[in-house]
Amino acid sequence: MAGHLVDYIIIAAYLIFIAAFGIISGGKQKTVNDYFLGSKVVPWWAVCFSIVAAETSTLTFISIPGLAYLTNLNFLQLTIGYLLGRIVVAYVFLPAYSKGELKTAYSYLESRFGAKTRSFASIVFLFTRTASDGVRLFATAIPLKLMLNIDYPLAIIIIAVVTLVYTYTGGVKGVIWVDVIQMFIYLGGAVMASIFLVNLIPGGIASIGAAASAGDKFSIINLGFGKGIAGFFQQPYTLIGGLIGGAFLSMASHGTDQLVVQRLFATKTLKDSQKAVIGSGVIVIIQFAIFLIVGVMLYVYYGRLDIKSDEIFPLFIINVLPAGVTGIIIAGLFAAAMSTLAGSMSSLSSSTMIDLYIPFKGRIEDESKQLRISRLFTIMWAGLLVLAAVFFMNSSQAVVELALSIASFTYGGLLGTFLLGIFVKRARQKDALAAFAAGILIMIVVISLKLVAWTWFTLVGVLATLAVGSLLSFYPERMKT
Repeated sequence: MAGHLVDYIIIAAYLIFIAAFGIISGGKQKTVNDYFLGSKVVPWWAVCFSIVAAETSTLTFISIPGLAYLTNLNFLQLTIGYLLGRIVVAYVFLPAYSKGELKTAYSYLESRFGAKTRSFASIVFLFTRTASDGVRLFATAIPLKLMLNIDYPLAIIIIAVVTLVYTYTGGVKGVIWVDVIQMFIYLGGAVMASIFLVNLIPGGIASIGAAASAGDKFSIINLGFGKGIAGFFQQPYTLIGGLIGGAFLSMASHGTDQLVVQRLFATKTLKDSQKAVIGSGVIVIIQFAIFLIVGVMLYVYYGRLDIKSDEIFPLFIINVLPAGVTGIIIAGLFAAAMSTLAGSMSSLSSSTMIDLYIPFKGRIEDESKQLRISRLFTIMWAGLLVLAAVFFMNSSQAVVELALSIASFTYGGLLGTFLLGIFVKRARQKDALAAFAAGILIMIVVISLKLVAWTWFTLVGVLATLAVGSLLSFYPERMKT
């Protein structure tokens, strides 16, 4: 792809602006609390937008329209489950977190079980987040590589450095305010693409509706009962699978993943954090509806093409949209990716500092020294994310898909351990550690053998972890030692 000069100018201006805005909006940090918690002064609506931006990557921006192009609107069932899961997080997890002076999601596990459980959960988070977001970083580098005709490693480094600049200087407050801008940029890009599609398709909205209806593209509800019990659990987008699977996935990602929980800790009050997480669920439904409608319109515009579904939206952006508009939408791609990447850098460094370094080294009285070390961890994780992206650069599609599903191996065990702490009062640290490990091992078997569709992964992991932890908690303490 040979880009137009105006596209280059738009993308360069966007990257410079977003870095400068992040530095300014982050303000000056004096302590680790300022750096990782934003001094707990960020308004709930900004955190709400930031959560949506953080969970939306370039792969989401590209693959969800491709999914609707290939199938229909069944994915929306999952987004309703996402909202239900966030309501549980708001009224079960957040009140439990608010009882103590917690700075990471895993602080709760130490207060409930002990330091070993907290450290284990933090280490699991560090590995899975680095791998999955390394893939997202590589995916974001693809359009930049094509436009500038540069090597992938250089494209990866450019995106990582721009993101690091405002994450390093602005802390989590800078990340959150940049995310607010990023969300409107990428959603604006999707809406702009929709407007062009309506104008490009003869007959406009009327012909889009007729062609989509003929192709059964507007189907939302799929009961999934026509393929027997085994077939039912092999389908990812059924009503029950979407509601239950989406709810448990959202409970794991928004109740136990430091990437999101860190943002919720930046609000002023428990009520604010509850409004932020529930509001994000409402916005996500609207957002995915927009992405899916784009996919339906791409189906009407192109018909059936013999290409991968993930390539259909980039094909339209690159080959059909005029100069300038292409630049804006590619900036939207970067926005979707950089919001996740910045959140990763901040959450990885906060978990390393607060969950691992301070407990190991002991409390450092000098606040400025703590802040310097925290920023060094931010640089370290930025470098490791670049290395992870480079590692996946030459991987086959199967390996990339495996990397993107890494969270599925651990989310069930992680969420199950949190629920064990909340609901099984007799459970102790040895029970929690054994249950967490068992949940991960069981999920490795389930996913490797493809026993159920991916929407069921988190629920299976949770049930396995709770079952093992609950059973172990019945054994007398002397038998455990």
